[in-house]
Amino acid sequence: MIIAVVIFLSFANEYFLTPRNILNVGRQASVVAIVALGQALVIIARGLDLSVGSVLGLSAVVSAFVAQATGNQVLALGAGLGTGIVVGLVNGLLFTRLNINPFIATLGTLSVARGLALLITGGIPIPYAGWAQWLGAGKIVEVPVSLILMLLLALAFHIFATHTRIGRNIYAIGDSPKAARLAGINVEGTRLLVFVLCGLLAGLGGIILAGNLASANPDLGRGYELDVIAAVILGGTALSGGRGTIYGVVLGALLMALLSNAFVLLGISAHWQVVTKGLVIILAVGIDGFRRGREE
Repeated sequence: MIIAVVIFLSFANEYFLTPRNILNVGRQASVVAIVALGQALVIIARGLDLSVGSVLGLSAVVSAFVAQATGNQVLALGAGLGTGIVVGLVNGLLFTRLNINPFIATLGTLSVARGLALLITGGIPIPYAGWAQWLGAGKIVEVPVSLILMLLLALAFHIFATHTRIGRNIYAIGDSPKAARLAGINVEGTRLLVFVLCGLLAGLGGIILAGNLASANPDLGRGYELDVIAAVILGGTALSGGRGTIYGVVLGALLMALLSNAFVLLGISAHWQVVTKGLVIILAVGIDGFRRGREE
């Protein structure tokens, strides 16, 4: 699908293959890909986190608020990342300790996180500069810092998922939680860990988005959960758990960014982007269901 979109856009618009546009696509894909890395681990372990979009907004707001109140950039970044960790921990506890379906649990925290962001700001964006602005809008040799960070995190998570015991445990739990428990794997602890990692990456994504805009808006990240889940499923991760790759997630995020870029270059209404994303998600889930049906 990526190859088909690239070939089409290469002929449809003369600006598509310019270095500036290619790097812009990478920058657009970076935040979705970063958050999708954590979402992929959650889904592989048979979970789901719908709250990531709201966590983006809440983490950005908390980080900007602390930066404005204290002037300490390190404390501000820590507050933003810590907010993501706390929400991820709450999601994990609701799932593993209270046995609440992750769809329902994270749907609830989605609303709570968004409401807290609105309460903190009163609905008014908070200016945010400093290190966050460098992460969101900075460049190293003309390459966006967020893109470089995404590639480094993707490499780290690939190693974590495929070359560590915990990574293998995540896949084992997704394949069969009962068998994993009988094999001595701490199912609840491992699931709690992936939700915390997902929250941490959502917090980082919120800081990057706020830095790119130089302000933290309480509505930041609204709808991002759809982009993130679409990227994960498009990348080949099974909704039933137990299967998926990190590089596939990155490719899924790249495809979503290419589609958004295509609408801009071709001058198509933004409303059609929403329709297309929904159709892409349905297509991806349909392909996954067909593939599982053949395997069974």
